[in-house]
Amino acid sequence: MQQLDDVKHYLQRLQSRICEQLEAEDTGATFAADSWQRPEGGGGMTRILEGGDVFEKAGVGFSHVLGSQLPPSATANRPEIAGRRWQAMGVSLVIHPRNPYVPTSHANVRLFVAEAPGEEPIWWFGGGFDLTPYYGFDEDCAHWHRTARDLCLPFGEDVHPKFKDWCDRYFHLPHRNEPRGIGGLFYDDLSAWGFDACFNFMQAVGDGYLNAYLPIVQRRKGMTYGPRERAWQAYRRGRYVEFNLLHDRGTIFGLQSGGRTESILMSLPPTVEWHYNHQPLPGSAEEKLLTHTLVNKDWL
Repeated sequence: MQQLDDVKHYLQRLQSRICEQLEAEDTGATFAADSWQRPEGGGGMTRILEGGDVFEKAGVGFSHVLGSQLPPSATANRPEIAGRRWQAMGVSLVIHPRNPYVPTSHANVRLFVAEAPGEEPIWWFGGGFDLTPYYGFDEDCAHWHRTARDLCLPFGEDVHPKFKDWCDRYFHLPHRNEPRGIGGLFYDDLSAWGFDACFNFMQAVGDGYLNAYLPIVQRRKGMTYGPRERAWQAYRRGRYVEFNLLHDRGTIFGLQSGGRTESILMSLPPTVEWHYNHQPLPGSAEEKLLTHTLVNKDWL
């Protein structure tokens, strides 16, 4: 497929632009680059920032990997691609800020292609972005979802409601019956619009991510916090770990397909705590997060 080069070049530029803008926001650290190759085919570049003044840990990874045998996680819902050679390319990132008043955020955009001799390639796009606050601010939630809605509008009035709802359903911890965060956008198996329109949507999501996130970082990074807020942040980060290791399709696919473990697990936070049956104080800001902010609703 000739268009694959265009997608790959966009993704590589996207990784560079995001890292440059995050470094400009956090002048205390820079991204280290780790280039790697996959024995079965392809490779990538993982870029990690650690110990920054604003971002305690940030990982922005580009990968373009190829293979001949798809793992069960890929063929369970798409049996027609079993036995095909495949390739996947994308950018995936997770930002864990130092200040507990700044939310953790995640984004990824990707393209998957399965090919067989003499047959048309089967391809689809997927991705999105979501926000995981530790303290709730309604204006931040509204800005996040407003940015997501606005980038979707050129593609149809029904796109944002559909992909917002999908995000709410996807980033849900079934074993705790609670959302991981306040959602955003999630889409997968996107091919019905045609390749060019789907690629344009990938670019809208990729380019829109920092427009959604950086204004929130800038509003909250200077807020005063102490040990109580850091302890709550570490505890709530545990939910992030639980989702990524138990339920996230990207993590499961990466591990089942023999992916590079260091790059797959770069999403995990640098410090995290679990406490048995921990409950926030009634009427506290921590309780408000659970009862008011982490509730699936229309923030607009």
